[in-house]
Amino acid sequence: MGKDLDDIPLSGITRIRDLMYTVPDPFRLDQGDVSFDAPESVRAAIARAVAEGHTHYLPTTGLPKLRDLLAHKARHRNRLRVESPDEILVTNGGIHGLYLLCQALLEPGDEVLAPDPQWPPAITNILTARGVPVRYPLHASRGWRVDHAELASLVTPRTRAIYVNSPNNPTGGVLTREDLEAIAALARERNLWVISDEAYEDILFDDAEHVSLGSLDGMYPRTLSVFTFSKSYAMTGLRFGYLVVKDARLRERLTKLLFLTTSNVSSVIQHGAIGGLQGSQAIIEQFRVELEARRNLFYEGLPAASGGLFEGQPPKGAFYAFLKIAPGWSPREAGTVSRSWAMTEMLIKDGRIGCIPGVDFGQRGEDHVRFCFARERTELAGALAAMRGVFSGRL
Repeated sequence: MGKDLDDIPLSGITRIRDLMYTVPDPFRLDQGDVSFDAPESVRAAIARAVAEGHTHYLPTTGLPKLRDLLAHKARHRNRLRVESPDEILVTNGGIHGLYLLCQALLEPGDEVLAPDPQWPPAITNILTARGVPVRYPLHASRGWRVDHAELASLVTPRTRAIYVNSPNNPTGGVLTREDLEAIAALARERNLWVISDEAYEDILFDDAEHVSLGSLDGMYPRTLSVFTFSKSYAMTGLRFGYLVVKDARLRERLTKLLFLTTSNVSSVIQHGAIGGLQGSQAIIEQFRVELEARRNLFYEGLPAASGGLFEGQPPKGAFYAFLKIAPGWSPREAGTVSRSWAMTEMLIKDGRIGCIPGVDFGQRGEDHVRFCFARERTELAGALAAMRGVFSGRL
């Protein structure tokens, strides 16, 4: 790769994260991290693994017992037609899995259709594999969903794959079954792979339904599914994810890359994941219910706190408020290129409120700001009060 990395942008999320560590008593609504701790079943299994000396090398693709449990989960919860635990590969978080997939799948110049807005590492991982991201719009007027004809019009002879992320980061948009059926039909018709990023599979609100794209007719062999325990089990810092891949040739490539990048994922974390899967799954719903309450709290307080300067509907999934900056707001400095960066920097500097500029997620994210509402209720209330103070002198 070498000098090619010089042309690959570093996400603004990293810049904001570094900046927030210089802010006294910050409201950390910038990073996509829940305030919950991992379930006791996970923590106890990790402690037990250390105490019992499970601190040695493991099979590169994961503990056999863990892959058995993940295969069962994929079959019964995601409705994927997994025939063997060999189709499961354990990774160091979802981002590692996405990196491996792009490196294993793409040749230089291959195009990947990817959403706009979208989590920045999805795009940079395509670029790192010398692929070409081709952005397809998500439309706020459609609940941040895709227009099927618009997506189909972007397919060229160079298109290799479609990247799908539902629920979506940063918008919280959830693709309907009909949306996914249309994407599946396009993939079958044009002989395309689909990378299905399902990091937020368990975080759904209102009437939203999560459908794993690989569960649709004829799609499992051509769908590369990316999962993580970061959100569902509040394990962001523990770094545990996994891939579900039917194609044996791709799995061989992925196994080589797994060995070269990590040898094996941390032994104690894999034991922790076993504990999570064998423990009560009621914790996932408990987390979801609390996240819905926090979503409602944030959106109920937003109009008064922002004086109407932020607009947007509560999301159907994930835990982000992706809000549009009202047209009447102007940055302090004339000639500012990005309103979303100007707004973000003002909220951090004047209100200690962490957030991410929408343009970091793609050009369609400009004029938006992303807040994470997965924080404690007291922190959300504090951020809203601070926001009111920031805007009170500017309305």
